[in-house]
Amino acid sequence: MQRFLRTRIAPTPSGYLHLGNVFSFAVTVALARQSGARILLRIDDLDRERVKPEYVEDIFETLAYLDIPWDEGPKDYRDYTNVYSQVHRMERYEAGLRQLRDRGLVFACDCSRTTLLRNHPEGVYTGTCVHRGLSLDAAGYNWRVDTSTQHLAQNMHYFVVRKKDGFPAYQLTSLIDDRYFGVDLIVRGEDLWPSTLAQVNLAQLLGYHDFIGATFRHHVLLKTEDDKKLAKSAGATSIRYLRRKGYTKAAIYRMVGQLAGTPNPIASWEELTPLIPIFILPVQP
Repeated sequence: MQRFLRTRIAPTPSGYLHLGNVFSFAVTVALARQSGARILLRIDDLDRERVKPEYVEDIFETLAYLDIPWDEGPKDYRDYTNVYSQVHRMERYEAGLRQLRDRGLVFACDCSRTTLLRNHPEGVYTGTCVHRGLSLDAAGYNWRVDTSTQHLAQNMHYFVVRKKDGFPAYQLTSLIDDRYFGVDLIVRGEDLWPSTLAQVNLAQLLGYHDFIGATFRHHVLLKTEDDKKLAKSAGATSIRYLRRKGYTKAAIYRMVGQLAGTPNPIASWEELTPLIPIFILPVQP
């Protein structure tokens, strides 16, 4: 199997972790142990409106309860706060934003969600502000990348790199963090394939050839009985709830296995390892 230096698990503390998160972590860890990659814990915490301390604590509690290992990154909440929070890397994100601005690759946008829905039935941004010439220095505007000549998923056209609150957006921070930490194996759910394309596009614009050379693997998603993906926003049952109800580690992994369709019950992430080829999607062109 191909060898890698480093991969990462990168939860967002915007809610309590659920079975879908555990499945993604388990697949990532199994691939890491197969390929010799070190595992970085990276907590994506720049969505300041949704991030809460209890959600960060839940990440550490869930990983410990389910024996999901990591080799690098914060050891605990204090270490995360003092050293590893994304707020400590703001200068790097700002430098990336300056590069995009200096090269004329971004434009300002003042469209609200209401405006997006008025212009497109699914709220997809259609490039309304590309040629309006709004000031990038004005407060309360998104910065978007002009992707009019790129082949991206519809929902990634003109993706945001700086939010209205002035904070850098996910597509930029994830790219810069992966470069900063030397991640060369990126494992994600299949729903993040559009984000992968957007980030590769962004890396090309910024000349980040090391990121373009990384290996990307996308895994299937755990679905509910009505074929919807498990999500915090949809009220997926949290691991915290299951722990408090007395579910053991083995019982939680059995639930993950049932939803994933494993041929036999599993009781740990290690038991997913031989099944990894079932869950990893073919590489897309």
